[in-house]
Amino acid sequence: MKNVLIAGATGYLGKYITKELSERRFNTTVLIRNTSKFENFGIEVNKVLEAEITDKKTIKNCCNGIDIVISSVGITKQTDGLTYMDVDYQANLNLLNEAKKSGVKKFVYISVLNGNKLKSLQICAAKEKFVEELKNSGLEYCIIRPNGFFSDMTEFYNMAKKGRMYLFGNGSLKSNPIHGKDLAQVCVDAIDKNEAEIEVGGPETLSQNEIAKIAFKAAGNPIKITYIPDWIRRILLRSLKLFMDPKKYGPIEFFMNVMAIDMVAPEYGTHILRDYFNTLNKNHLSG
Repeated sequence: MKNVLIAGATGYLGKYITKELSERRFNTTVLIRNTSKFENFGIEVNKVLEAEITDKKTIKNCCNGIDIVISSVGITKQTDGLTYMDVDYQANLNLLNEAKKSGVKKFVYISVLNGNKLKSLQICAAKEKFVEELKNSGLEYCIIRPNGFFSDMTEFYNMAKKGRMYLFGNGSLKSNPIHGKDLAQVCVDAIDKNEAEIEVGGPETLSQNEIAKIAFKAAGNPIKITYIPDWIRRILLRSLKLFMDPKKYGPIEFFMNVMAIDMVAPEYGTHILRDYFNTLNKNHLSG
């Protein structure tokens, strides 16, 4: 049985990957910042390493005895004064260097669909800089490129719950975001597959208008959509970049850019967005 180290196990995707590894009986080591947070998940693993992956001294020898490294490490909301380059690039590079030193056989990294075409964005620049390091590392690797998580779609539900949705353009752009559990299966399957890169999305390809309608239905509100011309989006981005803290601007920059293009990948999985929105509404009502 292969020995697998998963970095980022307390994140949205990392939690699902860790559970998938555990259910498939891999010898699993988790590399995390917060042991108590992970313990709350109730997932059985073989070993827990508490370390700060951005500090290479704290992860020294973390990959000893490890066959496969899977990293879902990355920033969604910038905190602790760290930048995308600090985490999405440098932290992953620290881990990669440990993997090389310890003779790890394969490194699986979760990036983003179209990341190589969106290097002008802070988050994609950092992720793709690491991708290049990984490709030149000499290790066998697999780069997973999902087009968006269900968790990223929460804002659609939040707007629907408030009673009005704001979409750029005419709402015809399409995507097929994927649930964490389905994506975790792809990531763990990659351990024994030969593909160097895998693009993946969920089982439903939907327009933004269709996503909005599903969100409004789940929220129990009538459909009210305001369409924002793309030229306003571009002006907003330029203005925000001038006046906003770069750490706060990064997530907005990414969201407002991917909302303006089709983000469609090969369909996979069984979880659908309607069920996710219905769960959000159920939790909202019970909370």
